[in-house]
Amino acid sequence: MSGRVGRFAPTPSGRMHIGNVYAMLATWLSAHAGDGSGKILLRVEDVDEPRALKDADKWIMDDLHWLGLDWDGEPVYQSKRTEIYEEALRSLESVRLDDFALVYPCFCSRADLRAASAPQEGDRFLIYPGTCRKLLTEHPDEVRSRLEAGQRHSWRIAVPERDMQGSVVTFDDRIFGHQRFDLPREVGDTVIRRSDGIFSYQLAVVVDDLLMGVNDIVRGRDLLRSTALQIWIRRALVVSGFAKKYGIQRVDSPAYAHLPLIDDPTGVRLAKRKRSLDIGTLRADGVKPGQIIGYCAWLLGVRSSKSQGVHMPDASGPVAMSAREALECFTWRDVRADKSDHILEANWASEFDRRKSGSVA
Repeated sequence: MSGRVGRFAPTPSGRMHIGNVYAMLATWLSAHAGDGSGKILLRVEDVDEPRALKDADKWIMDDLHWLGLDWDGEPVYQSKRTEIYEEALRSLESVRLDDFALVYPCFCSRADLRAASAPQEGDRFLIYPGTCRKLLTEHPDEVRSRLEAGQRHSWRIAVPERDMQGSVVTFDDRIFGHQRFDLPREVGDTVIRRSDGIFSYQLAVVVDDLLMGVNDIVRGRDLLRSTALQIWIRRALVVSGFAKKYGIQRVDSPAYAHLPLIDDPTGVRLAKRKRSLDIGTLRADGVKPGQIIGYCAWLLGVRSSKSQGVHMPDASGPVAMSAREALECFTWRDVRADKSDHILEANWASEFDRRKSGSVA
């Protein structure tokens, strides 16, 4: 594919950790692989402003520069795009799903949802039980009265009922292959604007990818289910006429790649809130950018670098390299070779002390 448009989409809730770099390196490599015509956009996903830390966006950009992961154009901030998300919501409100509103108010509290739902697949994902969807269907006057009284509510997007057209979403993933999700059984009606007025990740990311022309999406495998929902929202935005308002006449599906995740040495998912191997700490400890890139490239299956003359036929371990050097040997085939989640070795950085280092080590 030529003309790939990928995106870095960090949340400025803290310093990047090595898992974030791993995903961003994969995004960068995917966009620049092939004929080199691809580009990377930077989108700061600060739509949930209360979670954003002051200057975290600057830390992230400084770390990306330090790592040699460049992007094209000026950064886009979701916090400055509220009017666009409001327009998208209004467009969705005009769409009907069979005889039902595609978007509807939900008065349920989090406690209500926890009491009425059961976790799915052991990952704490809750399928909405449809309480307010049923309320709107059976008692529309009550819904109207609650809205007129100013009762606090969120807005949900409805998915088709079982066996309805569009109830099953399929897509092909570069790593995990063909994916099939039954929306009513596995996803459910989802909040797209919270009761505090903040637009959800699920709506904002679809709107932004659509308007920014993103066609190459790389992220963690924990978002496979979200991809099915986002494809549904994307289709609804097209049907609503939202895309045409912005001069978008053709809307193709992006290419997707969902990466295996990285756990810390104890088997716990890396997270910013735990300061799991954040880049600021690694930099202060003297770890070099080539070591971080080399280790992340190793996790992505890169086993050699032509420009350094380094080759590891015995797959003995990572070597330091730049993103440009990793690009010479990157293929999705190598990523697919190991779909299991990765455990970050406790002494991963010290491994470079006994290996041949490259020019950026």
